[in-house]
Amino acid sequence: MKSLFKNAKIYDGTGADAFIGDVLIENDRILKVGKDLEEAADQVYDLTGRSLAPGFIDGHSHNDWFAIKKDPLPYFDPFIRQGITTFVTGNCGLSTIGFEPDSPYVDKLGGGLFGFHDTTGAYGTLDEFFDAVDGNMPCNLSVLAGHCSARAAVSGSVNRKLTPEEEEKMLAILEKALQQGAAGLSLGMMYDPGLYADVEEQRKVAQLCLKYNKPLTVHPRAESKVSMSYPQLFGRSHLLRAFDELVDIAKGTPLKLHYSHAIFVGRSSFKDKDELLKLMQELRDSGTDVMFDIYNECLGVSVITVILPAWYQVMTPEEKKKPFNRLKLSAMIKATSLLLGFGFKDIVVAYIGPGYERFEGKSVHQIAQEEGLSDLNAYLMLCEVSDFKGRVNMGPYSTPEIISEFEHNDRCLYMTDAWVEEHGVQNPAIYDCYPKFLQDSLKGTGDTMPNTIRRMTGAIADRFMLPERGYLKEGYFADLTVFNEDEIKKAVPDQERSFGIEKVFINGKNVLDGDRLDIETLKTSGKAIRVN
Repeated sequence: MKSLFKNAKIYDGTGADAFIGDVLIENDRILKVGKDLEEAADQVYDLTGRSLAPGFIDGHSHNDWFAIKKDPLPYFDPFIRQGITTFVTGNCGLSTIGFEPDSPYVDKLGGGLFGFHDTTGAYGTLDEFFDAVDGNMPCNLSVLAGHCSARAAVSGSVNRKLTPEEEEKMLAILEKALQQGAAGLSLGMMYDPGLYADVEEQRKVAQLCLKYNKPLTVHPRAESKVSMSYPQLFGRSHLLRAFDELVDIAKGTPLKLHYSHAIFVGRSSFKDKDELLKLMQELRDSGTDVMFDIYNECLGVSVITVILPAWYQVMTPEEKKKPFNRLKLSAMIKATSLLLGFGFKDIVVAYIGPGYERFEGKSVHQIAQEEGLSDLNAYLMLCEVSDFKGRVNMGPYSTPEIISEFEHNDRCLYMTDAWVEEHGVQNPAIYDCYPKFLQDSLKGTGDTMPNTIRRMTGAIADRFMLPERGYLKEGYFADLTVFNEDEIKKAVPDQERSFGIEKVFINGKNVLDGDRLDIETLKTSGKAIRVN
């Protein structure tokens, strides 16, 4: 089956200027890219006035957890409508892989955000996972093996240094994933049980990435001026202390260190931007290959316990209720809120659980007023009734000005860090994050369009060494996104729908045409991506 795309404005993923030309594909491969191609084809698309790019790649995703759903399409639907064809998954230490069949702690995987609900199974190794999803999911997937998952698999949730035997087993699980084709490893220093790992443990994970020359992505221990991750509320910003840890594990090495979601939680944290960029440059000067990624939103999603200190989280229910511990917690949170410029008014409930729908879309402060509670007691109540697994949307995490500056940084890649939830308020990034990057370019606040396209295609493929993806090149897989620049420029974003994306092809198959998804084709269109 040959398809010919004529008269398109072509962005090839390299960052080169666009040109008017044609693309010929056969089955799942690109045969030719050029001008005025005169080739016989089964299907001809006249793309006059339209733009053609490689299928967009989501550089930071958790959709490995949804690829194994019995019906995965609803979880991929809004991303396809954004033009996304491929995902780099397993981020923040929270991969679906990374355990052995006899592990008694599989229910501990997912950091409170994800789990094996309504899935076709639980697949501990990359080989098993890829066997299950290859050709049985809508989009293409590469996978990072998560440190949190491997650590939980060998020891559960324990606030201590691993025993030598546990550590050896954990590192063996991660190394096996790299050998089987994982795109790299990921750390989640803010999630259970990654938050219990010291710098020495992190360094050993980094050494595996060095051994196999693959990236290490890191959700840092803190992304704000103050946090519950460090006991000192004053002095050096916690966000910067968290990056100091990364310097400790990487400085002087050629590690491909990837800083996940460069955000600044709380208004007092915004001024850390310049120092963070300076530290990144210094680390690059030492030989470390540092990059980072962003989404086009000023808020983020997390578990409700994200502001609870580790010492409180590991207490028994009885210990948590003791007056001294409540007093200590209250003092820490109040001081943190003042220093951070971020409080309970900024934490909006996305989902607590069945029977608590009345709380959705409301801030903790609003709920406290309605329930006749203090802000802290309302927050702890929400934690408890959700079994400490509730979901929240929080902000501000960034500003339009910071996003614009980062869009011009040549070490910055694009992503969504979003997933579809079955209940409650959704993360807006599932709908139009990538079209908003395109719109920024067209309106002059973002980078040039060739560079914008590159940050969501070829540059991500290069970073994670995704074979034959990310470019419109002969012999590469035929992942294609067709978009209308005029429609993107004039659209009003944040309407819980995508805009300006007209056609999407995954491995040569037309899966989106206008608003219509080809549901049957999407059952088998996605491929597993091994990185060797």
